[in-house]
Amino acid sequence: MDVDVVVIGAGAAGMMCAAEAGRRGRRVLLADHWPRIGERIRVSGGGRCNFTNRRTPPDCYLSRNPRFCQSALARFPPERFVALLDRDGIPYHEEDDGQLFCDRSAADIVALLRRACDEAGVRLIHPCRVGRIEQRQVSASTPASSVPGPRFSLDTDHGRFACASLVIATGGLAVPALGATPFGYSVAEQFGVPIVPPHPALVPLTFSPETTARLAPLAGVAFRTEARCAAAGPAPTFTAKALVTHRGLSGPAVLQVSSYWQAQAYGAGARGPIVLNLLPGIEARRWIADRIGSRAALPNLLAEALPRRLAQDWCAMHGWTGRIDEYRPADREAIARTLNAWTLAPIGTLGYKKAEVTLGGVDTRALSSQSMEARNVPGLYFIGEVVDVTGWLGGYNFQWAWSSGWAAGQYA
Repeated sequence: MDVDVVVIGAGAAGMMCAAEAGRRGRRVLLADHWPRIGERIRVSGGGRCNFTNRRTPPDCYLSRNPRFCQSALARFPPERFVALLDRDGIPYHEEDDGQLFCDRSAADIVALLRRACDEAGVRLIHPCRVGRIEQRQVSASTPASSVPGPRFSLDTDHGRFACASLVIATGGLAVPALGATPFGYSVAEQFGVPIVPPHPALVPLTFSPETTARLAPLAGVAFRTEARCAAAGPAPTFTAKALVTHRGLSGPAVLQVSSYWQAQAYGAGARGPIVLNLLPGIEARRWIADRIGSRAALPNLLAEALPRRLAQDWCAMHGWTGRIDEYRPADREAIARTLNAWTLAPIGTLGYKKAEVTLGGVDTRALSSQSMEARNVPGLYFIGEVVDVTGWLGGYNFQWAWSSGWAAGQYA
């Protein structure tokens, strides 16, 4: 069967792209290997889907080509996706830092996208296994829309399909339990499109056995912190909750930092430590100086500002359990410095099973930021998580899916 566009991957980016291409009058086939479409959407945000963020500047995204995402985000900003929810009467609300969530269920977002595809005449087949993909040779300077007949043919377990435009929206490697595979990277490699090596991102961090043993008494303790990468240059500081687990560190602050910790491999490959400020917004040196007259033990004093278990076990970990007035000035300086900059050296992560997204992917330098088309393979597009664009926690990755899917949908 001949169609104009085949989109492989019926997730956030794929459904957005298919609906947009169909709206332009293109004959679109949307295929997915998973029994249920939009499953990553359905389980996100605790089932309520943090579907975007009010503010999505390029600085909130990581990529070897940091400004690549700017074009798509500017042309399809958060307010345009929010307008779709308003049109369909889907209730939502705003939480901290501009995060937008569904009031009822993430299933509302899946239903919205499915309706958009149905209205645009998109044909959906799933589960569908895609096998061999072949390309008809066409000049790289020829726009996809002006090529008569198909450019690509695909063998599937639903038959053989031919299309002028092929869109890869198959995501990265995160959450394999919901169907993540390296399919998109394999297609890129087949057609000579370069890949930035992928890594788990927005993921809990692990530490050496010695450090894990030292952290063990704190397992289950959550605390507010300012977290950053010590050796990541201008990487931002994130103020949010961290959580000590039996396997390392997790929580929103640590997940945010993990992407920058992984991104250090973009350079020489050496990853440095992370730094946690246990007293965010407080200068520990002054805080201690104001309490020099107290006869209370340091753990009891710190319990004024920290969870009691954290204060007690953290002090025990460092051997600082005496009264604050018993410590020499040099010792008090060391305590203050460590409170404001507790430095820990991760050795790894909990991997793709626990990662929210994938860092790396199809190299953006090989794609058009206007259309998401591969520069050297006319008619081949890559969108969403399969591309080397990774957002912060808080709705940024969904917005990249909407924006990149919309951009490709205008051209495919």
